[in-house]
Amino acid sequence: MDFSQAAALAFYILSALFFNNFVVIFVVTVLLSALDFWVVKNVSGRILVGLRWWNEINDLGESVWRFECLDQESLARMNKKDSWLFWWTLYLSAVFWIVLGIFSLIRFQADFLLVVGVCLTLSIANIVGFTKCRKDAKKQIQQFASQTIASRVSSTIQSAFSVI
Repeated sequence: MDFSQAAALAFYILSALFFNNFVVIFVVTVLLSALDFWVVKNVSGRILVGLRWWNEINDLGESVWRFECLDQESLARMNKKDSWLFWWTLYLSAVFWIVLGIFSLIRFQADFLLVVGVCLTLSIANIVGFTKCRKDAKKQIQQFASQTIASRVSSTIQSAFSVI
């Protein structure tokens, strides 16, 4: 788990011991979680798994997902342990927020459930974005591989017939 996500979770959990002001808890926790969202989406994802995603609105007002993936050679050089760590912390942070949400429900604290809801939404947005990005990257790799094989077969056939 990266520092910003751990900071958001730790602040949320420990804030009840030090603060009696919900607004401070809400603002600081959401800011730390938003920082984590940005860092994971734009820095960690690119460094650890070679993926980056974003969503934009086109001229027709439709939401369009954009994905960016490193080339095959760069992806092959990525550390598998870093990739594993990235994906596990991505999912574990959402699990932690769900557990904290359940505790808020059990204690009948709807205001804290709001904090958890915002932080969980940011975590799930990264999960959805990176999952779609990984699927798109796999599709691109498969298309590249099939195009490469098709071009080699075609050139082999052409060279075989040019000899005759």
